[in-house]
Amino acid sequence: MWYKEYSKYKRGVRIVKKKNVISLIKYYTEKNDAGFRNEAYEIAKGFDASGDYQLAEYIMSLLSNVNTFVPQVSENVSPFFEKIEANTDMLLLPDEITNDLIGVVNAIEHHIGINKFLFQGAPGTGKTEAVKQLARILNRDIFMVDFSAVIDSKLGQTQKNLSMLFKEINQFVQPHKAIVMFDEIDALALDRTNQNDLREMGRATSALLKEFDRMNENVVLVATTNLYQHFDKALIRRFDSVIDFNRYSQEDLLSISEKMLDRYLDKLKLANRDIRLFRKIMKLMPQLPYPGELKNLIKTSVAFSNPNDGMDYFRRLYYAVCNEKPEDLKKLQSQKFTVREMEILVGRSKSSVARDLKEGVSNE
Repeated sequence: MWYKEYSKYKRGVRIVKKKNVISLIKYYTEKNDAGFRNEAYEIAKGFDASGDYQLAEYIMSLLSNVNTFVPQVSENVSPFFEKIEANTDMLLLPDEITNDLIGVVNAIEHHIGINKFLFQGAPGTGKTEAVKQLARILNRDIFMVDFSAVIDSKLGQTQKNLSMLFKEINQFVQPHKAIVMFDEIDALALDRTNQNDLREMGRATSALLKEFDRMNENVVLVATTNLYQHFDKALIRRFDSVIDFNRYSQEDLLSISEKMLDRYLDKLKLANRDIRLFRKIMKLMPQLPYPGELKNLIKTSVAFSNPNDGMDYFRRLYYAVCNEKPEDLKKLQSQKFTVREMEILVGRSKSSVARDLKEGVSNE
């Protein structure tokens, strides 16, 4: 009995090999490098399964001498993609969004065909940085779609470009090593029923729907949008999950701003820190901005500060927040700053500040 099963197995191996060889020749004549290499891998696995380990290893060694460990496209080859670096810094997000991203990682690593995600939210909420963080965690390369190369004013050309774009995506040599990012996909995904939407772009959205349906499940696709409310509903349904990046409370933003400050002070080796004063200055804003704007605000205040004055960044931060220098003692007092904090902000001694406040001097 076992001999019959073994003979059947050997015949199956031979049949598979014939099929693989035919496919190999077909891919070669079509100049389909991705298909050729994938088929070669299958042949190597077939030899390995049949016990011909040396031949399997030889084929694998030949393939390893070619650059097969990156996707077929690169910024130097394809006009549709730009390769961007993953994020090595810690990503600062609220717990709710962080937990959703952990779920995205888990879904991808389960390999059950969940591979298309939409990150929606206002500018500066961390959507693009989150994609870079996912790439680092999953050890994947990011290929950002260049819409200027895809969208064309010629009738029907955008659809053709989309077809070529997804053909390249589906032919990645190492699909499990790639993340394709459609940053600000709004250019292709506005509601087709919107009368203000150009008819040509409506057709492009329809073409995008078809390409999504036949996309290689091993490639992860992440799209971002600032205009979710105008997004095409049929396209939303094509995504396996939609992550909302607008979920920041004021306390979340304050906590994130503190961590940003620590990071930049560490980089510049500035030891003078007063979190209480920092929080007071930040709370002078009626509404704290999202992390993208917070980052610029804090980074420039620290970077432009006097290196010989470890407290100068507080004055610059106050100016950036209030659009005026911290000189009016009465106003600073009304803003609940202590005498010691005013000493730091105006750059004068504590006794001088206390004396002027007592004498009713508001400006120096």
